[in-house]
Amino acid sequence: MTNAKDTSQSQASRKSQDPPEIDDTEETEETQETRSDADRPAAKRPRPMEVLREARAQLSELTGLTPESVSSFVQTEDGWALEVEVLELERVPDTMSLMASYQVELDLDGQLTGYRKVRRYERGRADARGGH
Repeated sequence: MTNAKDTSQSQASRKSQDPPEIDDTEETEETQETRSDADRPAAKRPRPMEVLREARAQLSELTGLTPESVSSFVQTEDGWALEVEVLELERVPDTMSLMASYQVELDLDGQLTGYRKVRRYERGRADARGGH
């Protein structure tokens, strides 16, 4: 005949031998960060216009220059790539003002990850890079 004390000791030893239950439905931050763009919920991905506006604002804050236009805007594997035209030096007449093109890269969330100046030109000059 087993008493209550033996039964509870037996149950306790079985519980300590059982592997812990794993809740695999909860994602960690690391798991969420490593998911591909295709796996991300559409609601979490910024829309193209939001990315464009955010890129202009971030570039302006970093450089102190005001973006005038976006001449190239492409989604890449890693996020977004833009070419942004900014006014570097205002001159009179306006056609003599100095402009610059910046290559801007953003991650999948629309956060700026890098930028670089790719060319500088006078506003009134034709593009010498092959007529684009």
